[in-house]
Amino acid sequence: MNSPQLRAAVQAWIADETDPNAAAGLQDLMDAGAWEELANRFAAPLTFGTAGLRGPLRAGPNGMNQTVVRRAAAGLAAWLTSTGAAGPVVIGYDGRVRSYDFAHDSAAIFAAAGFEAKIMPRELPTPVLAFAVRHLGAVAGVMVTASHNPPRDNGYKVYLADGGQIAPPVDVEIEAAIRAVASVRAVPLAETYEVLEDEVVEAYVAAVAALAGPGPREVRIVHTALHGVGTEVVRKVFAAAGFAEPVSVAAQAEPDGDFPTVAFPNPEEPGALDLAFATAGEVAADLIIANDPDADRCAVAVPDQTAPAGGRSPADAGVAGGGWRMLRGDEVGVLLADALLAKGVRGTYATTIVSSSMLGAIAADHGVGYAETLTGFKWISRAAPDLVFGYEEALGYAVAPDLVRDKDGVSAALLVAELAAALKADGRTLLDRLADLWARYGRYATDQLSVRVTDLADIGAMMARLRSAPPVTLLGRPVAYEDLLPATDGVRLRGDGLRVVVRPSGTEPKLKAYLELVLDADSDPSDDLARLKEQIAAALDD
Repeated sequence: MNSPQLRAAVQAWIADETDPNAAAGLQDLMDAGAWEELANRFAAPLTFGTAGLRGPLRAGPNGMNQTVVRRAAAGLAAWLTSTGAAGPVVIGYDGRVRSYDFAHDSAAIFAAAGFEAKIMPRELPTPVLAFAVRHLGAVAGVMVTASHNPPRDNGYKVYLADGGQIAPPVDVEIEAAIRAVASVRAVPLAETYEVLEDEVVEAYVAAVAALAGPGPREVRIVHTALHGVGTEVVRKVFAAAGFAEPVSVAAQAEPDGDFPTVAFPNPEEPGALDLAFATAGEVAADLIIANDPDADRCAVAVPDQTAPAGGRSPADAGVAGGGWRMLRGDEVGVLLADALLAKGVRGTYATTIVSSSMLGAIAADHGVGYAETLTGFKWISRAAPDLVFGYEEALGYAVAPDLVRDKDGVSAALLVAELAAALKADGRTLLDRLADLWARYGRYATDQLSVRVTDLADIGAMMARLRSAPPVTLLGRPVAYEDLLPATDGVRLRGDGLRVVVRPSGTEPKLKAYLELVLDADSDPSDDLARLKEQIAAALDD
Protein backbone atom coordinates (compact mmCIF):
# COMPACT_ATOMS: atom_id res chain seq x y z
CA MET A 1 0.00 0.00 0.00
CA ASN A 2 3.05 2.27 0.49
CA SER A 3 3.32 2.95 -3.23
CA PRO A 4 5.45 5.68 -4.79
CA GLN A 5 2.27 7.16 -6.27
CA LEU A 6 0.55 7.42 -2.88
CA ARG A 7 3.65 8.87 -1.21
CA ALA A 8 3.97 11.46 -3.98
CA ALA A 9 0.28 12.38 -3.73
CA VAL A 10 0.51 12.90 0.03
CA GLN A 11 3.68 14.96 -0.26
CA ALA A 12 2.15 17.13 -2.98
CA TRP A 13 -0.95 17.71 -0.86
CA ILE A 14 1.13 18.67 2.17
CA ALA A 15 3.09 21.15 0.04
CA ASP A 16 -0.17 22.89 -0.98
CA GLU A 17 -1.99 22.48 2.35
CA THR A 18 -3.36 25.75 3.73
CA ASP A 19 -3.85 24.52 7.29
CA PRO A 20 -0.54 23.94 9.14
CA ASN A 21 -2.16 21.57 11.63
CA ALA A 22 -3.60 19.46 8.82
CA ALA A 23 -0.23 19.35 7.06
CA ALA A 24 1.47 18.25 10.28
CA GLY A 25 -1.17 15.56 10.81
CA LEU A 26 -0.60 14.10 7.37
CA GLN A 27 3.15 14.16 7.90
CA ASP A 28 2.68 12.33 11.21
CA LEU A 29 0.68 9.61 9.44
CA MET A 30 3.46 9.21 6.87
CA ASP A 31 6.11 9.04 9.56
CA ALA A 32 4.08 6.42 11.45
CA GLY A 33 3.64 4.31 8.31
CA ALA A 34 -0.16 4.62 8.45
CA TRP A 35 -0.48 3.87 4.76
CA GLU A 36 -3.89 2.22 4.96
CA GLU A 37 -5.35 5.36 6.52
CA LEU A 38 -3.59 7.55 3.97
CA ALA A 39 -4.80 5.36 1.11
CA ASN A 40 -8.35 5.89 2.33
CA ARG A 41 -7.92 9.65 2.58
CA PHE A 42 -6.39 9.83 -0.90
CA ALA A 43 -8.54 7.19 -2.61
CA ALA A 44 -10.52 9.84 -4.51
CA PRO A 45 -11.62 13.45 -4.07
CA LEU A 46 -15.08 14.19 -2.70
CA THR A 47 -17.63 14.56 -5.50
CA PHE A 48 -21.11 16.09 -5.68
CA GLY A 49 -23.53 13.35 -4.61
CA THR A 50 -27.26 13.52 -4.00
CA ALA A 51 -26.90 16.71 -1.94
CA GLY A 52 -23.45 18.19 -2.56
CA LEU A 53 -20.03 17.37 -1.15
CA ARG A 54 -20.05 15.48 2.15
CA GLY A 55 -17.38 13.71 4.13
CA PRO A 56 -15.65 13.33 7.48
CA LEU A 57 -13.64 16.21 8.92
CA ARG A 58 -10.08 15.16 8.16
CA ALA A 59 -7.11 16.21 6.06
CA GLY A 60 -6.72 14.97 2.48
CA PRO A 61 -8.85 15.09 -0.67
CA ASN A 62 -11.33 12.48 0.60
CA GLY A 63 -12.47 14.60 3.55
CA MET A 64 -13.89 17.96 4.49
CA ASN A 65 -11.15 20.41 5.44
CA GLN A 66 -9.96 23.94 4.79
CA THR A 67 -8.03 23.06 1.64
CA VAL A 68 -10.90 21.06 0.09
CA VAL A 69 -13.35 23.89 0.85
CA ARG A 70 -11.08 26.59 -0.55
CA ARG A 71 -10.52 24.53 -3.69
CA ALA A 72 -14.29 24.04 -4.06
CA ALA A 73 -15.00 27.75 -3.64
CA ALA A 74 -12.24 28.72 -6.10
CA GLY A 75 -13.50 26.19 -8.64
CA LEU A 76 -17.10 27.39 -8.30
CA ALA A 77 -15.98 31.01 -8.66
CA ALA A 78 -14.02 30.11 -11.80
CA TRP A 79 -16.99 28.27 -13.28
CA LEU A 80 -19.34 31.19 -12.56
CA THR A 81 -16.88 33.57 -14.19
CA SER A 82 -16.62 31.32 -17.26
CA THR A 83 -20.41 31.44 -17.69
CA GLY A 84 -20.46 35.23 -17.52
CA ALA A 85 -22.39 35.25 -14.25
CA ALA A 86 -22.36 38.61 -12.48
CA GLY A 87 -24.06 39.36 -9.20
CA PRO A 88 -24.14 38.27 -5.58
CA VAL A 89 -23.08 34.92 -4.19
CA VAL A 90 -24.75 34.18 -0.85
CA ILE A 91 -23.19 31.80 1.69
CA GLY A 92 -24.87 30.13 4.66
CA TYR A 93 -23.72 27.77 7.37
CA ASP A 94 -25.13 25.63 10.17
CA GLY A 95 -23.84 24.78 13.65
CA ARG A 96 -21.55 21.89 12.76
CA VAL A 97 -17.89 21.84 13.64
CA ARG A 98 -15.98 24.22 11.30
CA SER A 99 -19.08 25.34 9.36
CA TYR A 100 -18.42 28.97 10.35
CA ASP A 101 -14.79 28.79 9.20
CA PHE A 102 -15.60 27.10 5.90
CA ALA A 103 -18.34 29.62 5.12
CA HIS A 104 -16.16 32.66 5.84
CA ASP A 105 -13.27 31.21 3.82
CA SER A 106 -15.67 30.74 0.90
CA ALA A 107 -16.98 34.30 1.19
CA ALA A 108 -13.43 35.64 1.12
CA ILE A 109 -12.65 33.65 -2.03
CA PHE A 110 -15.80 34.79 -3.86
CA ALA A 111 -15.07 38.38 -2.87
CA ALA A 112 -11.50 38.15 -4.19
CA ALA A 113 -12.86 36.67 -7.44
CA GLY A 114 -14.93 39.80 -8.01
CA PHE A 115 -18.33 38.68 -6.78
CA GLU A 116 -20.57 40.45 -4.28
CA ALA A 117 -20.10 37.90 -1.52
CA LYS A 118 -22.84 37.99 1.10
CA ILE A 119 -22.73 35.74 4.14
CA MET A 120 -25.77 34.94 6.27
CA PRO A 121 -25.94 36.81 9.58
CA ARG A 122 -25.41 33.71 11.74
CA GLU A 123 -25.88 29.93 11.69
CA LEU A 124 -29.29 29.32 10.08
CA PRO A 125 -31.31 26.56 8.42
CA THR A 126 -30.51 25.45 4.89
CA PRO A 127 -33.97 26.48 3.58
CA VAL A 128 -33.32 30.08 4.66
CA LEU A 129 -30.19 30.07 2.50
CA ALA A 130 -32.09 28.49 -0.41
CA PHE A 131 -34.75 31.21 -0.05
CA ALA A 132 -32.07 33.92 0.11
CA VAL A 133 -30.60 32.91 -3.26
CA ARG A 134 -33.68 34.09 -5.13
CA HIS A 135 -34.68 36.76 -2.63
CA LEU A 136 -31.32 38.50 -3.13
CA GLY A 137 -31.07 37.80 -6.88
CA ALA A 138 -27.89 35.80 -6.36
CA VAL A 139 -26.08 34.00 -9.16
CA ALA A 140 -25.28 31.14 -6.78
CA GLY A 141 -25.56 30.05 -3.18
CA VAL A 142 -23.44 27.87 -0.93
CA MET A 143 -24.57 26.15 2.27
CA VAL A 144 -21.97 24.62 4.56
CA THR A 145 -23.77 21.68 6.16
CA ALA A 146 -23.79 17.91 6.36
CA SER A 147 -27.50 17.94 7.23
CA HIS A 148 -28.33 14.70 9.12
CA ASN A 149 -24.96 12.98 8.63
CA PRO A 150 -22.88 11.64 11.56
CA PRO A 151 -21.43 14.26 13.95
CA ARG A 152 -17.89 14.30 12.55
CA ASP A 153 -19.03 15.03 8.98
CA ASN A 154 -19.45 18.31 7.18
CA GLY A 155 -20.46 19.25 3.66
CA TYR A 156 -20.83 21.84 0.91
CA LYS A 157 -24.10 22.31 -0.95
CA VAL A 158 -24.30 24.54 -4.03
CA TYR A 159 -27.37 26.30 -5.45
CA LEU A 160 -27.81 28.00 -8.81
CA ALA A 161 -29.59 31.28 -9.52
CA ASP A 162 -32.94 29.50 -9.95
CA GLY A 163 -32.75 28.43 -6.28
CA GLY A 164 -32.27 24.74 -7.04
CA GLN A 165 -29.30 22.55 -6.19
CA ILE A 166 -26.79 21.91 -8.95
CA ALA A 167 -27.57 18.93 -11.17
CA PRO A 168 -25.94 17.31 -14.22
CA PRO A 169 -24.24 18.49 -16.34
CA VAL A 170 -23.45 21.54 -14.20
CA ASP A 171 -22.09 19.47 -11.30
CA VAL A 172 -19.60 17.78 -13.63
CA GLU A 173 -18.54 21.14 -15.05
CA ILE A 174 -17.99 22.58 -11.57
CA GLU A 175 -16.02 19.50 -10.48
CA ALA A 176 -13.77 19.98 -13.53
CA ALA A 177 -13.24 23.61 -12.54
CA ILE A 178 -12.36 22.51 -9.01
CA ARG A 179 -9.81 20.00 -10.31
CA ALA A 180 -8.31 22.74 -12.47
CA VAL A 181 -7.34 24.84 -9.43
CA ALA A 182 -3.55 24.55 -9.67
CA SER A 183 -2.61 25.68 -6.17
CA VAL A 184 -4.91 26.31 -3.21
CA ARG A 185 -2.19 28.28 -1.46
CA ALA A 186 -2.25 30.69 -4.40
CA VAL A 187 -6.02 31.28 -4.24
CA PRO A 188 -6.58 34.91 -3.20
CA LEU A 189 -8.86 35.90 -0.31
CA ALA A 190 -10.45 39.26 0.41
CA GLU A 191 -12.20 40.47 3.55
CA THR A 192 -14.57 42.68 1.53
CA TYR A 193 -17.56 40.36 1.79
CA GLU A 194 -20.79 41.54 3.44
CA VAL A 195 -22.37 40.03 6.54
CA LEU A 196 -26.11 40.29 5.94
CA GLU A 197 -28.59 41.83 8.36
CA ASP A 198 -31.68 40.03 9.67
CA GLU A 199 -33.84 41.34 6.81
CA VAL A 200 -33.33 38.13 4.84
CA VAL A 201 -34.41 36.01 7.83
CA GLU A 202 -37.46 38.17 8.49
CA ALA A 203 -38.45 38.01 4.81
CA TYR A 204 -38.28 34.21 4.96
CA VAL A 205 -40.31 34.10 8.17
CA ALA A 206 -43.03 36.35 6.74
CA ALA A 207 -43.26 34.42 3.47
CA VAL A 208 -43.50 31.03 5.19
CA ALA A 209 -45.96 32.19 7.87
CA ALA A 210 -48.28 33.43 5.11
CA LEU A 211 -48.64 29.85 3.83
CA ALA A 212 -50.96 29.05 6.75
CA GLY A 213 -54.49 30.22 6.05
CA PRO A 214 -57.10 31.27 8.57
CA GLY A 215 -58.33 28.53 10.87
CA PRO A 216 -57.86 26.87 14.25
CA ARG A 217 -54.55 27.25 16.03
CA GLU A 218 -55.16 25.15 19.14
CA VAL A 219 -52.55 22.41 19.06
CA ARG A 220 -49.83 21.66 21.61
CA ILE A 221 -46.54 20.89 19.90
CA VAL A 222 -43.20 19.60 21.14
CA HIS A 223 -40.30 20.54 18.88
CA THR A 224 -36.72 19.31 18.75
CA ALA A 225 -33.94 20.78 16.65
CA LEU A 226 -31.66 17.79 17.40
CA HIS A 227 -28.84 20.16 18.39
CA GLY A 228 -29.26 21.96 15.07
CA VAL A 229 -30.22 25.44 13.92
CA GLY A 230 -34.00 25.11 13.61
CA THR A 231 -35.27 26.37 16.97
CA GLU A 232 -35.11 30.15 16.42
CA VAL A 233 -36.68 30.17 12.95
CA VAL A 234 -39.38 27.63 13.83
CA ARG A 235 -40.42 29.76 16.82
CA LYS A 236 -40.54 32.91 14.70
CA VAL A 237 -42.58 31.29 11.93
CA PHE A 238 -45.08 29.74 14.32
CA ALA A 239 -45.53 33.02 16.19
CA ALA A 240 -46.04 34.95 12.95
CA ALA A 241 -48.67 32.40 11.86
CA GLY A 242 -50.58 32.70 15.14
CA PHE A 243 -49.53 29.47 16.84
CA ALA A 244 -48.38 29.15 20.44
CA GLU A 245 -44.64 28.67 20.79
CA PRO A 246 -43.76 24.98 20.51
CA VAL A 247 -42.36 23.36 23.63
CA SER A 248 -38.67 22.79 22.93
CA VAL A 249 -36.74 19.71 23.95
CA ALA A 250 -34.41 21.76 26.10
CA ALA A 251 -31.33 19.53 25.85
CA GLN A 252 -31.49 19.64 22.03
CA ALA A 253 -32.71 23.19 21.36
CA GLU A 254 -29.39 24.98 20.82
CA PRO A 255 -26.79 24.29 18.09
CA ASP A 256 -24.07 21.90 19.22
CA GLY A 257 -21.79 20.32 16.64
CA ASP A 258 -20.94 17.47 19.00
CA PHE A 259 -24.60 16.29 19.12
CA PRO A 260 -24.18 15.01 22.69
CA THR A 261 -27.61 13.38 23.18
CA VAL A 262 -27.83 11.37 19.95
CA ALA A 263 -25.64 8.80 18.22
CA PHE A 264 -26.74 10.08 14.80
CA PRO A 265 -28.52 13.45 14.39
CA ASN A 266 -31.16 12.03 12.10
CA PRO A 267 -34.81 11.76 13.22
CA GLU A 268 -35.04 8.38 11.49
CA GLU A 269 -32.26 6.83 13.58
CA PRO A 270 -32.89 4.70 16.71
CA GLY A 271 -33.08 6.79 19.86
CA ALA A 272 -33.01 10.18 18.14
CA LEU A 273 -36.50 11.12 19.36
CA ASP A 274 -36.37 9.55 22.82
CA LEU A 275 -36.08 12.94 24.55
CA ALA A 276 -38.91 14.31 22.41
CA PHE A 277 -41.15 11.38 23.40
CA ALA A 278 -40.36 12.01 27.06
CA THR A 279 -41.03 15.76 26.81
CA ALA A 280 -44.29 15.18 24.96
CA GLY A 281 -45.46 12.90 27.74
CA GLU A 282 -44.65 15.54 30.35
CA VAL A 283 -46.64 18.31 28.65
CA ALA A 284 -49.50 16.21 27.17
CA ALA A 285 -48.63 17.27 23.62
CA ASP A 286 -50.80 16.67 20.58
CA LEU A 287 -47.88 16.50 18.17
CA ILE A 288 -44.10 16.11 18.00
CA ILE A 289 -42.16 17.85 15.25
CA ALA A 290 -38.45 17.18 14.78
CA ASN A 291 -36.07 18.90 12.40
CA ASP A 292 -32.68 17.54 11.44
CA PRO A 293 -29.63 19.72 12.25
CA ASP A 294 -29.96 22.06 9.25
CA ALA A 295 -33.78 22.01 9.41
CA ASP A 296 -34.37 20.99 5.83
CA ARG A 297 -36.13 17.80 6.98
CA CYS A 298 -39.21 17.40 9.14
CA ALA A 299 -40.24 14.36 11.19
CA VAL A 300 -43.70 14.05 12.74
CA ALA A 301 -44.89 11.87 15.62
CA VAL A 302 -48.44 11.53 16.91
CA PRO A 303 -50.07 9.98 19.98
CA ASP A 304 -51.02 6.37 19.39
CA GLN A 305 -52.28 4.39 22.36
CA THR A 306 -51.72 1.15 20.46
CA ALA A 307 -47.98 1.91 20.47
CA PRO A 308 -46.05 0.26 23.30
CA ALA A 309 -44.75 2.49 26.10
CA GLY A 310 -40.98 2.77 25.76
CA GLY A 311 -41.54 1.13 22.39
CA ARG A 312 -39.48 0.76 19.26
CA SER A 313 -37.15 3.24 17.66
CA PRO A 314 -38.05 5.50 14.73
CA ALA A 315 -36.07 3.19 12.43
CA ASP A 316 -38.58 0.37 12.92
CA ALA A 317 -41.72 -0.33 10.95
CA GLY A 318 -44.75 0.82 12.93
CA VAL A 319 -42.43 3.38 14.50
CA ALA A 320 -43.40 3.91 18.13
CA GLY A 321 -42.18 5.08 21.49
CA GLY A 322 -43.94 5.70 24.78
CA GLY A 323 -47.41 5.76 23.23
CA TRP A 324 -46.25 7.76 20.23
CA ARG A 325 -45.87 6.80 16.58
CA MET A 326 -43.53 8.53 14.20
CA LEU A 327 -45.14 8.88 10.81
CA ARG A 328 -43.14 7.71 7.85
CA GLY A 329 -42.00 10.27 5.33
CA ASP A 330 -44.39 8.80 2.80
CA GLU A 331 -47.30 9.23 5.22
CA VAL A 332 -46.46 12.87 5.92
CA GLY A 333 -45.95 13.40 2.19
CA VAL A 334 -49.43 12.26 1.22
CA LEU A 335 -51.02 14.13 4.15
CA LEU A 336 -49.38 17.37 3.02
CA ALA A 337 -50.35 16.78 -0.62
CA ASP A 338 -53.93 16.06 0.42
CA ALA A 339 -54.02 19.25 2.53
CA LEU A 340 -52.70 21.38 -0.34
CA LEU A 341 -55.23 19.88 -2.74
CA ALA A 342 -57.99 20.65 -0.22
CA LYS A 343 -56.84 24.29 -0.36
CA GLY A 344 -57.21 24.22 -4.14
CA VAL A 345 -53.49 24.24 -4.97
CA ARG A 346 -53.25 23.05 -8.59
CA GLY A 347 -50.15 22.12 -10.53
CA THR A 348 -47.70 19.24 -10.58
CA TYR A 349 -47.14 17.07 -7.51
CA ALA A 350 -43.82 15.22 -7.58
CA THR A 351 -41.94 12.54 -5.71
CA THR A 352 -39.10 10.09 -6.38
CA ILE A 353 -38.71 6.54 -7.62
CA VAL A 354 -38.06 5.32 -4.06
CA SER A 355 -41.03 7.07 -2.45
CA SER A 356 -44.58 5.75 -2.19
CA SER A 357 -46.54 5.59 -5.43
CA MET A 358 -49.66 6.65 -3.50
CA LEU A 359 -49.06 10.27 -4.48
CA GLY A 360 -49.60 9.28 -8.10
CA ALA A 361 -53.00 7.77 -7.25
CA ILE A 362 -54.03 10.91 -5.34
CA ALA A 363 -52.89 13.21 -8.16
CA ALA A 364 -54.78 11.18 -10.76
CA ASP A 365 -57.94 11.29 -8.65
CA HIS A 366 -57.74 15.08 -8.40
CA GLY A 367 -56.80 15.58 -12.04
CA VAL A 368 -53.50 17.32 -11.35
CA GLY A 369 -50.06 16.69 -12.77
CA TYR A 370 -47.77 14.03 -11.32
CA ALA A 371 -44.06 13.49 -11.83
CA GLU A 372 -41.61 10.87 -10.60
CA THR A 373 -37.91 11.69 -10.50
CA LEU A 374 -34.57 10.26 -9.46
CA THR A 375 -33.72 10.55 -5.77
CA GLY A 376 -32.84 14.00 -4.48
CA PHE A 377 -34.34 17.46 -4.49
CA LYS A 378 -32.03 18.60 -7.27
CA TRP A 379 -34.35 16.47 -9.43
CA ILE A 380 -37.66 17.05 -7.62
CA SER A 381 -37.23 20.84 -7.79
CA ARG A 382 -37.02 20.62 -11.58
CA ALA A 383 -39.77 18.03 -12.07
CA ALA A 384 -42.12 20.43 -13.88
CA PRO A 385 -42.46 24.17 -14.60
CA ASP A 386 -45.69 24.26 -12.57
CA LEU A 387 -44.40 22.30 -9.58
CA VAL A 388 -46.46 23.08 -6.47
CA PHE A 389 -45.39 20.24 -4.17
CA GLY A 390 -42.58 17.75 -3.98
CA TYR A 391 -41.47 15.24 -1.39
CA GLU A 392 -39.14 12.34 -0.79
CA GLU A 393 -39.60 9.54 1.72
CA ALA A 394 -36.50 10.64 3.69
CA LEU A 395 -38.57 13.31 5.49
CA GLY A 396 -38.04 16.02 2.85
CA TYR A 397 -40.94 18.22 1.66
CA ALA A 398 -41.23 21.27 -0.60
CA VAL A 399 -44.66 22.70 0.23
CA ALA A 400 -43.99 26.02 -1.54
CA PRO A 401 -41.40 25.59 -4.31
CA ASP A 402 -41.94 29.20 -5.38
CA LEU A 403 -40.38 30.26 -2.05
CA VAL A 404 -37.82 27.52 -1.43
CA ARG A 405 -36.86 25.36 -4.37
CA ASP A 406 -35.59 22.63 -2.09
CA LYS A 407 -36.83 20.64 0.88
CA ASP A 408 -37.84 22.85 3.78
CA GLY A 409 -38.44 21.39 7.22
CA VAL A 410 -39.73 24.68 8.64
CA SER A 411 -42.55 25.35 6.17
CA ALA A 412 -43.48 21.66 6.25
CA ALA A 413 -43.67 21.81 10.07
CA LEU A 414 -46.02 24.80 9.87
CA LEU A 415 -48.41 23.11 7.44
CA VAL A 416 -48.40 19.90 9.49
CA ALA A 417 -49.33 21.98 12.54
CA GLU A 418 -52.07 23.75 10.58
CA LEU A 419 -53.55 20.42 9.48
CA ALA A 420 -53.30 18.93 12.98
CA ALA A 421 -55.05 21.96 14.49
CA ALA A 422 -57.90 21.82 11.95
CA LEU A 423 -58.38 18.10 12.58
CA LYS A 424 -58.25 18.58 16.37
CA ALA A 425 -61.02 21.18 16.14
CA ASP A 426 -63.18 18.44 14.57
CA GLY A 427 -62.16 15.89 17.19
CA ARG A 428 -59.89 14.06 14.77
CA THR A 429 -56.14 13.40 14.30
CA LEU A 430 -53.56 12.98 11.58
CA LEU A 431 -53.96 9.21 11.94
CA ASP A 432 -57.70 9.57 11.30
CA ARG A 433 -57.05 11.52 8.09
CA LEU A 434 -54.46 8.96 7.02
CA ALA A 435 -57.06 6.23 7.53
CA ASP A 436 -59.46 8.21 5.29
CA LEU A 437 -56.85 8.23 2.54
CA TRP A 438 -56.20 4.49 2.91
CA ALA A 439 -59.93 3.81 2.66
CA ARG A 440 -60.08 5.76 -0.58
CA TYR A 441 -56.83 4.72 -2.29
CA GLY A 442 -55.63 1.55 -0.52
CA ARG A 443 -52.89 1.23 2.03
CA TYR A 444 -49.49 1.92 0.50
CA ALA A 445 -47.21 0.47 3.17
CA THR A 446 -43.52 1.37 2.96
CA ASP A 447 -40.41 0.40 4.86
CA GLN A 448 -36.64 0.45 4.51
CA LEU A 449 -33.71 -1.87 4.90
CA SER A 450 -30.44 -0.01 5.47
CA VAL A 451 -26.96 -1.51 5.62
CA ARG A 452 -24.35 0.90 7.03
CA VAL A 453 -20.75 0.12 6.00
CA THR A 454 -17.28 1.31 6.95
CA ASP A 455 -15.75 0.27 3.62
CA LEU A 456 -17.57 1.75 0.61
CA ALA A 457 -16.37 -1.21 -1.48
CA ASP A 458 -18.88 -3.36 0.41
CA ILE A 459 -21.71 -1.38 -1.19
CA GLY A 460 -20.39 -2.12 -4.68
CA ALA A 461 -20.04 -5.79 -3.80
CA MET A 462 -23.63 -6.03 -2.58
CA MET A 463 -24.98 -4.26 -5.67
CA ALA A 464 -22.93 -6.59 -7.88
CA ARG A 465 -24.36 -9.66 -6.10
CA LEU A 466 -27.90 -8.38 -6.56
CA ARG A 467 -27.34 -7.64 -10.23
CA SER A 468 -25.74 -11.02 -10.91
CA ALA A 469 -28.49 -13.03 -9.22
CA PRO A 470 -31.66 -10.95 -8.75
CA PRO A 471 -34.58 -12.72 -7.08
CA VAL A 472 -37.28 -13.97 -9.43
CA THR A 473 -39.96 -14.13 -6.73
CA LEU A 474 -40.64 -12.12 -3.57
CA LEU A 475 -43.36 -13.06 -1.07
CA GLY A 476 -44.18 -15.89 -3.47
CA ARG A 477 -45.00 -13.47 -6.30
CA PRO A 478 -43.10 -13.25 -9.60
CA VAL A 479 -41.09 -10.04 -9.87
CA ALA A 480 -39.59 -8.27 -12.86
CA TYR A 481 -36.00 -7.02 -12.59
CA GLU A 482 -34.95 -3.61 -13.91
CA ASP A 483 -31.44 -2.15 -13.76
CA LEU A 484 -31.68 1.64 -13.42
CA LEU A 485 -28.20 2.26 -14.85
CA PRO A 486 -27.07 4.54 -16.42
CA ALA A 487 -29.63 7.02 -15.04
CA THR A 488 -28.74 6.05 -11.46
CA ASP A 489 -26.94 3.26 -9.62
CA GLY A 490 -30.00 1.29 -8.60
CA VAL A 491 -32.10 -1.80 -9.16
CA ARG A 492 -35.90 -2.03 -9.17
CA LEU A 493 -37.99 -5.18 -8.57
CA ARG A 494 -41.72 -5.07 -9.27
CA GLY A 495 -44.53 -7.55 -8.83
CA ASP A 496 -48.26 -7.56 -8.14
CA GLY A 497 -48.79 -4.96 -5.39
CA LEU A 498 -45.07 -4.99 -4.59
CA ARG A 499 -42.07 -2.79 -5.38
CA VAL A 500 -38.47 -2.75 -4.16
CA VAL A 501 -35.75 -0.25 -5.12
CA VAL A 502 -32.16 -0.85 -3.98
CA ARG A 503 -29.54 1.90 -4.28
CA PRO A 504 -26.52 3.32 -2.46
CA SER A 505 -27.30 6.34 -0.29
CA GLY A 506 -26.11 9.58 -1.83
CA THR A 507 -25.42 11.20 1.54
CA GLU A 508 -24.20 8.46 3.91
CA PRO A 509 -22.13 5.23 3.73
CA LYS A 510 -25.22 3.05 3.42
CA LEU A 511 -26.93 0.70 1.01
CA LYS A 512 -30.68 1.23 1.16
CA ALA A 513 -33.61 -0.89 0.01
CA TYR A 514 -36.98 0.86 -0.27
CA LEU A 515 -39.97 -1.47 0.08
CA GLU A 516 -43.60 -0.87 -0.87
CA LEU A 517 -46.69 -3.06 -0.61
CA VAL A 518 -50.17 -2.02 -1.74
CA LEU A 519 -52.85 -3.56 0.48
CA ASP A 520 -56.47 -3.19 1.48
CA ALA A 521 -57.13 -0.32 3.88
CA ASP A 522 -57.65 -2.57 6.90
CA SER A 523 -54.73 -4.95 6.21
CA ASP A 524 -51.77 -5.19 8.59
CA PRO A 525 -48.58 -4.96 6.49
CA SER A 526 -46.08 -5.72 9.27
CA ASP A 527 -45.62 -9.47 8.66
CA ASP A 528 -45.27 -9.15 4.88
CA LEU A 529 -42.86 -6.21 5.21
CA ALA A 530 -40.73 -8.17 7.69
CA ARG A 531 -40.62 -11.16 5.30
CA LEU A 532 -39.78 -8.88 2.39
CA LYS A 533 -36.89 -7.37 4.37
CA GLU A 534 -35.51 -10.85 5.06
CA GLN A 535 -35.70 -11.84 1.40
CA ILE A 536 -33.98 -8.67 0.20
CA ALA A 537 -31.28 -9.02 2.87
CA ALA A 538 -30.67 -12.58 1.67
CA ALA A 539 -30.33 -11.36 -1.92
CA LEU A 540 -27.67 -8.84 -0.83
CA ASP A 541 -25.73 -11.20 1.43
CA ASP A 542 -22.88 -13.36 0.25
